[in-house]
Amino acid sequence: MLRSAVLRSWFVKLHRWFGLGAAAFLFIAGLTGAIISWDHELDAWLNPRFYQAQGQGPARPALVLAAAVEAAEPRARVRFMPLEAEPGQTLMMSLEPRLDPATGRPYELGYNQVAVDPATGDIQARREWGRASLSRENLLPFLYKLHYSLHLPKAWGIELGILLMGVLAIFWVFDCFFALWISFPSLASWRRSFALRWRQGGPRLVFDLHRSGGVWAWLLLLILAVTSVSMNLNAQVMRPLVSRFSRLTPSPFELRAGRPVPSGEPKVSMARAVELARAEARRRGWPAPPGGVFLSAETGLWGVGFFPLGRSHGDGGLGNPWLYLDAHGGETIGADVPGTGTAGDIFLQAMFPLHSGRILGWPGRLLVSLMGLAVATLSATGILIWLRRRRAIRRVLQPSS
Repeated sequence: MLRSAVLRSWFVKLHRWFGLGAAAFLFIAGLTGAIISWDHELDAWLNPRFYQAQGQGPARPALVLAAAVEAAEPRARVRFMPLEAEPGQTLMMSLEPRLDPATGRPYELGYNQVAVDPATGDIQARREWGRASLSRENLLPFLYKLHYSLHLPKAWGIELGILLMGVLAIFWVFDCFFALWISFPSLASWRRSFALRWRQGGPRLVFDLHRSGGVWAWLLLLILAVTSVSMNLNAQVMRPLVSRFSRLTPSPFELRAGRPVPSGEPKVSMARAVELARAEARRRGWPAPPGGVFLSAETGLWGVGFFPLGRSHGDGGLGNPWLYLDAHGGETIGADVPGTGTAGDIFLQAMFPLHSGRILGWPGRLLVSLMGLAVATLSATGILIWLRRRRAIRRVLQPSS
């Protein structure tokens, strides 16, 4: 009994210290997470010129549009794009700068995303995705990047914001268990741990929202914490940890790690990569058409995703299958097929769909939005409880006049 009391006392302290240290970060992550669950829809509402095509007539092939964009801006190349635009919508392309042969450094473009009219080939809008700006066109990308990195700069080759949020997520996982333990002080009073005293309001309701609200949402909070670790520290923490329990299939990017990548432009064009991937997918019996393509210049890989029009975000299930091809030779390096592989592979495949809620489609995204608000509420109520406790202690210690 004494040992249990001592253990509970330590868990209370650990929970308090973590809560005070991480409250601001979790509050930001919770609120931004609630919003970015609907980033595409909100961004389209705020910036219709990025999404609603103005031209009339049949859409040109996406690969033709990509070639036209690169011809118009030879300092840039297309890094990612869907291979078909939805009716009446623009084709959104992500760009990256080519190397300036005079300096050996990337060109300064000032933007990394363009919205192209499929009928005319005109660039309707440009922006730098992820720029630290609250302007209308940058608001949703700003919030998205704020969610996982706080917009902290890169230093010593390390993404400091991603690292910080990943480390906080590790402590959050442990704190979920500390909080669950201290939420049930005794078996006889377990019902109180689920109670919410709405009518009493004030400090009692604040306490109940923090304790009982956390109990009701505990499993979902744990899922968010675990998947947050995977999102930010997948290679550093999650994959090594999961590999202790299950064999993992090396990803195409792991297979390329440490190997020299030929400099210069890919010898296999985007159009050729899509053609080769289409043939390989047909050989594998994949029914969906090529839906998107991206270039990873640093690893020398083309990635081609297979999904029907309107399914680029992978709503429902574990996402879309992708093939990866050597950008300089054209051979297939590997594939990412959701729902296949070892138990560890499938567990890792589920991380982003669970974190975003997309594993359940729009109901899952709604649930994640509500959980984001719950995380923000738990952070705020935790601070309020601590402040009230501090004031009470000061009153007790204050000498009477």
